[in-house]
Formats: sequence, structure tokens, C-alpha cells
Amino acid sequence: MKIIAKAEHVNARVDKVVSEIAHEVSRSQVQQLVKEGHLLVNGQPVKTNYKMKQGDVILFEIPAPVPLEVKPVAMDLDIYYEDQDVIVVNKPTGMVVHPAAGHQDDTLVNGLVAQVNDLSGINGVMRPGIVHRIDKDTSGLLMVAKNDKAHEQLVKQLQEKTVTRRYLALVHGVISHQRGKIDAPIGRDVTDRLKMTTTHINSKDAVTHFTVLERFKNYTLVECRLETGRTHQIRVHMNYIGFPLVGDPLYGPQKTITRKHGQFLHAKTLGFVHPRTEEYLEFSAPLPDYFTEVIEQLRQQVADTK
Repeated sequence: MKIIAKAEHVNARVDKVVSEIAHEVSRSQVQQLVKEGHLLVNGQPVKTNYKMKQGDVILFEIPAPVPLEVKPVAMDLDIYYEDQDVIVVNKPTGMVVHPAAGHQDDTLVNGLVAQVNDLSGINGVMRPGIVHRIDKDTSGLLMVAKNDKAHEQLVKQLQEKTVTRRYLALVHGVISHQRGKIDAPIGRDVTDRLKMTTTHINSKDAVTHFTVLERFKNYTLVECRLETGRTHQIRVHMNYIGFPLVGDPLYGPQKTITRKHGQFLHAKTLGFVHPRTEEYLEFSAPLPDYFTEVIEQLRQQVADTK
């Protein structure tokens, strides 16, 4: 590919100029091309911080994508949105996001690889396109990147806490106040490596906002809004304040409504700025049938006591 620097590119870094003009290549990819000597300015190799001059001629080739090592498996995925950069998919409960021990060919990634030609490679061949994750037994919306540039932009939004992520959760107990903010760092539980916990030891900041939507006899339906995205964050935080998620096998009580579907947690709303068009997009997915059925049963119990 050939790019000729214009007046507006003068004194800008070569990696920045190329990534802005060639939408299919990310800035980190450009930097790698420069380091490997595959990008030339006026026929000569340069450093990544080379400052452009008007009329400079940049020549480079975009390397062919590395073949993915994930087994493609045809699945009936619930795709809410797709274009050349981004996919928004509604993940069902019970599905693991990417291959791991015990789940090699039944994950969301297996289905995506079978259906989508290109996915970003930043997270490696076993997690192509995966910008963020939700737990196996959490249902709802995920954004997936189809190229590295889109991936970098979406991760940046997550880091800057500008992505809208709202979840619906059914918890044990009746929360008396309408809203709350949980600001408690989360790290690995030193006594049980399967669990996360609120701790100041080897932890990361974690903030969850919640709003009560509906109260039942012994349960509460809440909407949780994430500022951060730590592993098991909502599950850990709601348990921390004494209202664990219904059906949660790790953090909830043993006696619960049902454990067939795991925790009652659904990623309902997802919003972000499109990495190419800069348009704000927002999507919402309805509760799964099993979740709705339990809510209706709880409503009926309340009605029966009146």
C-alpha cells in the first residue's frame, strides 16, 4: 500500500498517520511492521516515532491474517448487529465465551469462527475478537471485534469507562433502599482459587452501581451498571453487601430457587461508540425465558399474599 504525506500530516508520527488512513490496520500493527522493516518511508526503514514531512512516500504491505486454530462449529448464534468492524451477539446461558479446559468446541468463539471470516487477533488464536467476557451461566450481550483496530478502540472505551453495560440480576433478600454504589476492590480468593473476593491484596478497583427494579417476598430484581469489568464483579459485589445472586453456585446460598441455569444474571444493555463511524450504538436484549418465568412466579406469590 502506498501513502503520500500531505500538509496535515507534517510532524505527525508515521504509525499514527498510517493507522488513521488505512482503517484495516491498527496502530500496534503499524508499529510491528515498522519494527520488522516491512514499512518504508522514501524507500528507507524508519522508527515508529518518525515524524512525517510533506511529500513523504510510505510503502507497506498488510500481512495476511494468521489462520485461527479454533475449530469452527456451526451454531445458531443470536447476532444483534454486524458490520465490517463489530459484532454484537446475545450469548445464551450455559455457553462458555472462548475455548478453555473442558470446552474446546462448544464455545461462542467456535460459533463465531464458523460464521465470521475475520476476527481480531489481539487476544491470540484461542480468543479471536473477544474484547470482554461474561461468565458461562450469564446470558446477554457481548461486543466482538472483527479487526485489530476496532479491538483497540473498544478496549480503550472499556478502560476509559465509557461503555454502557447494564445487567439485570435477581438477588436473595429484600433491598430496602432504591439505589446504591459498591466500591470495593476485587482479587483472587487466597483460600479458594475458583473464587474472587473483595480484598486489598493483589486486587483491582471495582465499582458497581445498582438500582432496585422490583421487590418480591424474599428476593429483589436489580439493575446493575458496571464502571469496571472485573471477573465475577456483580456476583462478588452483591454477595459482599449481603444480597447474593439467586442460583449462584459459588457465592450464593445452597438452598435457592433453581441451580439449573446457574446465577440469574443477564447482560441486558450494551452501548459503545463505533470505532470507525464514531456513532454511539446501544442494544438491549430481553431476559431469557427461564428468567422471565421465575419473575412471574415471584410476582404471583406477592399477589397471593395481598
